[in-house]
Amino acid sequence: MHHKSKSIFIILLFITGCQDHWSWIDTLPKPWTLTNAEVSEILPEFHSRFPDFNYRLKAFSLWQVGKPYEIFKLGEEKDPDPDPIIRLDVSDCTVHVLTSLAFSQSDSWEKAKDIMIRIHYKDHQPDFKTRWHFTSDRILSNPSTTDITKTLLPIENLKRANVTLNQKENGGELLELNWEREVGVYYVPNNELGPNLLKRLPGVCGAAFVKKSLFELGIIIGHEGMLIDNQFLIHASSTEGETVKIDFLTYYFSKPEGIFDGVMFYEFRSMDPL
Repeated sequence: MHHKSKSIFIILLFITGCQDHWSWIDTLPKPWTLTNAEVSEILPEFHSRFPDFNYRLKAFSLWQVGKPYEIFKLGEEKDPDPDPIIRLDVSDCTVHVLTSLAFSQSDSWEKAKDIMIRIHYKDHQPDFKTRWHFTSDRILSNPSTTDITKTLLPIENLKRANVTLNQKENGGELLELNWEREVGVYYVPNNELGPNLLKRLPGVCGAAFVKKSLFELGIIIGHEGMLIDNQFLIHASSTEGETVKIDFLTYYFSKPEGIFDGVMFYEFRSMDPL
């Protein structure tokens, strides 16, 4: 075989193999229909088929499309929030992101639970008061995420939000944490969101949606999801009642002015690569 033809053949073989791996996800039973043990049996295959962390993260996120939506369903398995530390039967927007992160770094249910504790709690101990309750706080300071918003546009094209997290307008706490944090975060305003901006993003990244009306509660982010292929958003949708994959810009501009006030974008980091 001619050298050039051989090279083309190898590239085509690689592309075909990747396509087969993505198709493999559609052959799997959905995670919310499986036992913990059955999920553990499948997890090593994700690592085999998707050795790259971000591809594996994308794959696991896609596997969860269709999962029923329920809000505030992760807890510490003890009072004041006895919900499970990790689960795959239901999701809200943050749970989708966190479970994708935890399971994509794990080869068993128990290891995923351990990773979830390390991702979801500031001191790696499951306790309500040390949970990363605020998405903007997590994006800025959690080792699993890196804010990339300021790398996308000149600083003068961005907007800045200055908020004391967990402090309501009247000075009281939103959540009883005995904690607050003053932050200044940059976000991409709606007039800068478009195909050209999306092309500057990594193939897999997080999107956190800024909602100005929440600032008075000490909250910056009203929703989040995972952006893949510089086009599609995978997120647990309260309006759809399940986790969906949708064109990002179609979703965001379902109202001409935009359904949020801007977006923080962030990359994912592996905490415990296998």
